[in-house]
Amino acid sequence: MSTVAGQLGNPHGLLGKGTALMLNRANRFLIDEAVAGAAPVTGETVADVGFGGGVGLSLLLDRVGPTGTVQGVEISVDMLKRAKTNFATAIGAGRLQVLDGSLTELPFAKASVDAAITVNTIYFVPELDRVCAEFARVLSPRGRVAIGIGDPDGMAKMPFTQFGFRLRPVAEVVAALEAAGLVVEDRVVQHKPIPGHILIARPKN
Repeated sequence: MSTVAGQLGNPHGLLGKGTALMLNRANRFLIDEAVAGAAPVTGETVADVGFGGGVGLSLLLDRVGPTGTVQGVEISVDMLKRAKTNFATAIGAGRLQVLDGSLTELPFAKASVDAAITVNTIYFVPELDRVCAEFARVLSPRGRVAIGIGDPDGMAKMPFTQFGFRLRPVAEVVAALEAAGLVVEDRVVQHKPIPGHILIARPKN
């Protein structure tokens, strides 16, 4: 179970290839909802932070069209390599950038991102306040970030979450986002076996 947890947090090696495919399938319902919550439109600059298997990158590319830009951020070297191969055409056209980075050190300028998603990632970061501060820093004045997480009570029943996961109450995540100067909407996503939450955060006007 510790190996499973380690792969979920940072897919790598031979197991990482299978993990990437699994992440695309298992996370798809939350990724779809996160993209809907972030509501990217044609021509915008958007980001998927911790893109894993890459399905979110495809969805965002479709949303922003040929005049928009998608920026994918990953800590996993193997997932970065995989994305560079799978999305070579979009990268060559300048529509997609894949960047080494983390939730606590986003490789973006201040107020440069119109919409962002991150799904099932914040479990692996101890410094939640830094994550929230980084999103507050990079969002444009009308920007929004959609953070997808599994319901903590349901996640706690999964055996692998006992290894390296930080299952914070939803209220704690909301409070951290608000402390960073963001306004938050919590959308509950009904799904079996574990429902999810999409926390949509925007800068205060």
